[in-house]
Amino acid sequence: MANYYSICTDYGGMIPVESTGGLVYSEGSKIYTISYNPGRRVYGERLLRLSDLEYREWNPRKSKLAAYIKTGGCAFPIKKESRVLYLGASSGTTASHISDIANEGKIYCIEFAPRMFRDLVNNCAGRSNMIPILGDAIQPEEYQFAVGQLDMAYADIAQKRQADIIADNMDLFHVNTGMVAIKARSEDVTSQPSEIYKASEKRLGERGFDILDSRDLEPYENSHRMIVFKRD
Repeated sequence: MANYYSICTDYGGMIPVESTGGLVYSEGSKIYTISYNPGRRVYGERLLRLSDLEYREWNPRKSKLAAYIKTGGCAFPIKKESRVLYLGASSGTTASHISDIANEGKIYCIEFAPRMFRDLVNNCAGRSNMIPILGDAIQPEEYQFAVGQLDMAYADIAQKRQADIIADNMDLFHVNTGMVAIKARSEDVTSQPSEIYKASEKRLGERGFDILDSRDLEPYENSHRMIVFKRD
């Protein structure tokens, strides 16, 4: 398992986080991405300029992907050139940081709620690699026409059958690598989160995927687990 902190070269006062391939940076206990759209905040985050680059603080209490990194996540499939299908993009907080990381790729941001979608469209301004799409993750055929070739899928959706929803999308778009932030209370409020996580991992296995990493997101998110998975 990769260490959270890299012992690599200090870069402009920032230390690359080894588990992310050096695409996320740390300064003390905080983590950052290099802004794709300098000078503009997405959710009130701190901006820090060093060595002619602008870094955006990534708050793990507002982003489950940041929480995954902070809790020691060791499987981080997002690369500079990644083309990502993001299910449940909401207003674009996490998607904007993926935009920073995959600055040579594309992020297809699927959001169902009209109010959140309006905020998402606004936050995509100045980020040409973020494509906002109004759609329902359980009906991927409806937005298939708007999505290009993909490398991976990421899901953060508050509804039942989370494992199947991302797997259905991955089957349709012929994607082999995925990350899903399982919300236990969205699946079943009466069951123990640990049982829901096991069931989700089992279901992904039944859909033909191998689990690369699976970890709780506490103390940043209660009753949430990030699962990273892949099929050959």
